[in-house]
Amino acid sequence: MKKELRKKIIAARKDLPREVVEAKSTAIFQKIICLEHYQKAKVIMTYLSIRNEVETEPFIIKAMSEGKRIVIPVCQKETTTILPAEVKNYPEDLEPRTWGILEPKPDKLYPIDPKEIDLIIVPGVAFDEKGNRLGYGAGYYDRFLPLLRPGVLKIAPAYELQIVPDVYRGEHDQPVDLVVTETRFLKYSISN
Repeated sequence: MKKELRKKIIAARKDLPREVVEAKSTAIFQKIICLEHYQKAKVIMTYLSIRNEVETEPFIIKAMSEGKRIVIPVCQKETTTILPAEVKNYPEDLEPRTWGILEPKPDKLYPIDPKEIDLIIVPGVAFDEKGNRLGYGAGYYDRFLPLLRPGVLKIAPAYELQIVPDVYRGEHDQPVDLVVTETRFLKYSISN
């Protein structure tokens, strides 16, 4: 069931025209930057968008221009874990690496302790209304999210088409605290 759902949502997302991706992504991140959690955060981890995911580049540029430290995931394929690494110069310090995703060049890799992260922007294929997340299937984020400090807000930017009744959550699947779509906030365990 998860496989079929993943395939269906990725196909629907892939069909979004470029201008729609840009407009919806802008609307989603405008909501996120208004959150008190964003405004107070000094260290923000975010994914780098690919394949019509909600676009993170304008968000990264804005956050860095406001003096926030940006951290990105570096996938360690041999252990299927994430190494969080700070980006000092975006995009100059990055190059396509694992699965064609931008990651730091070997001489620009600045790992940080996950406990330093104040806020995390989490990717996903689909989300249900309980905050459960369907990822890409390798479990990288399910292993990484428990390493964060308690209380770190986990935000998933998503298009409305990614919200489904059920993502068939497994025992080790990590939920998010907040899903932000172009039209609404779906909050699960936060007061802001």
